[in-house]
Amino acid sequence: MDNQTIHVFYACDDNFVKFTIVSLHSMIENASKDRRYHAHVLHTDISPAWQEKVLALKTDNWEITFDDVTDYLASIAERLPIRDYYSKTTYFRLFIAEMFPELTKALYIDSDTVVRGDISKLYDTEIYDAYVGACHEQAMVQVDGYGTYAEKVVGVSRYNFFNAGILLINCEQFRLKYVLDKFIQILHTYDFVVTQDEDYLNLICKDHVFWLDQRWNTEVFGNIPYPIEEAHILHYIMTSKPWHYADCRHGEFFWDAAKKTCVYDDIRAILDAYTDEERERDRVSCDKLLQLAIDETNREDNYLNRVNRHARAADRVEILKKIEQYEREGRFDEDVEEDPPGRMLMPDEIEYIRRGRADRMKTKLAYKMAREFLEKQIADKKIIIKEIRGIEHFKNLQSGAVITCNHFNAFDSFAIQMAYEAAEQPERIFYRVIREGNYTSFPGFYGFLMRHYNTLPLSSNRQTMRKFLTAVNQLLQEGHFVLVYPEQGMWWNYRKPRPLKKSAYSFAAKNNVPVLPCFITMKDSEVMGEDGFYVQEYTIHVCEPIFPDPEKSHAKNAEEMLEKNAEAWKAVYESTYDIPLTYLTEE
Repeated sequence: MDNQTIHVFYACDDNFVKFTIVSLHSMIENASKDRRYHAHVLHTDISPAWQEKVLALKTDNWEITFDDVTDYLASIAERLPIRDYYSKTTYFRLFIAEMFPELTKALYIDSDTVVRGDISKLYDTEIYDAYVGACHEQAMVQVDGYGTYAEKVVGVSRYNFFNAGILLINCEQFRLKYVLDKFIQILHTYDFVVTQDEDYLNLICKDHVFWLDQRWNTEVFGNIPYPIEEAHILHYIMTSKPWHYADCRHGEFFWDAAKKTCVYDDIRAILDAYTDEERERDRVSCDKLLQLAIDETNREDNYLNRVNRHARAADRVEILKKIEQYEREGRFDEDVEEDPPGRMLMPDEIEYIRRGRADRMKTKLAYKMAREFLEKQIADKKIIIKEIRGIEHFKNLQSGAVITCNHFNAFDSFAIQMAYEAAEQPERIFYRVIREGNYTSFPGFYGFLMRHYNTLPLSSNRQTMRKFLTAVNQLLQEGHFVLVYPEQGMWWNYRKPRPLKKSAYSFAAKNNVPVLPCFITMKDSEVMGEDGFYVQEYTIHVCEPIFPDPEKSHAKNAEEMLEKNAEAWKAVYESTYDIPLTYLTEE
């Protein structure tokens, strides 16, 4: 196959092929005439008469073929747990990458669509190493029962659940990451019954989705946040079918497209014959589907509950539940994990700026030990740093700075250490503010690092804290970097930015140095950790530094720098995850 050709796939049967004709005709009409296309119709039993009607849509730059998947289904029949269930056409999209090994990517589109945009622009979207390019599923976003189902059963955020009706499939990644094999494996363990293949795809592709402009999949459902004329593809999901309802919202776009095809009269006949009893059945069906989602959510043995009970460390599961509880209650600065018992750090036990020969030797040794530890963690894929973005902001700093970072892992300071090293600022030393108990109570290897790896421990003793504040001020004045976690407590693998405390910004304002906001985003890697959770793959975002205004007071600068830091983190979160920043407290 010619990979310069744009390959588009439909999947349908004799009953639905007439709607495929409408969708495909609208696609051909609006596609760039400068490109070549190949439309594939995946099927098992479409009659020759209907095939002839579809093939009549061919043009000089559009090839159309019917690809019978019967033989392919037979070839994998022994791997499928329930035979007849998988003859459903909606599942055929999962076979594209394997059935067409020559393709690097492909477009899949449901037949209940009208294409108003140039499909070549969608196909040309670079989705990098994502498994699919897709749009957010509005049923999950806008209906709480479905959204809760996505999160409590499938284990995917309602804001990161995609609609599988329009997919830009990265065929190379599908094959490389064994997406079909994973699908079949899960089929043997759990039967998703709400959105079925869409549930499986979202579970498998979690954190490996490139989010397309929603206009490429404008679902006729709920609120549409832009003028309907801007829709590139209209998708008549669920019971929003113009051929069943004369008053279907935005149905005029469908009928305008249908009028240009040979099936217009057939489809009008379907509308005329559709009875009130059938419409009532649709209404009841919608109610039952939502109730099914709610029932699945409440099942003790639903998919996520099974995984949490049998495959994941119980303590990590409980931590996640506690995080959800604390978020709902607005307890953002409280710890969710019990620290080891600690004792008070007294002022005569520490010199924060240790510059004696023995201290320098211990710091050097601690750095060597930490570097070897970090390299082993990276080699063992227990820490995965995908990339550092915005490193120029770090490199260009000409003074000391307060570095802020979200706190979600005991080793996240190593990620910022790597950013510091990448910034090549050897004349400025990197210090970390740590908790009192970490300094006074950790034994062995970790204790040695906590006490000698350029750490600045807090203290519950007032006199010790005076020494701490004096040291921080001196280090910033000398041009060094001080890492502060302004969220305070660590929430394991928590992705959202939490409300910030003012201390870090007071340090910066008082010493007239900038704040360098860093925010680490994460996604599931392919590596399963010992705790039954995927090891997170980190991207470090170094944001633009925030400078104090010399015309404003220290208090005002601290307040404004905090607000700008929060805005920067929020922007990174929303742009990376392509979801709004919301909290359970807002419910």
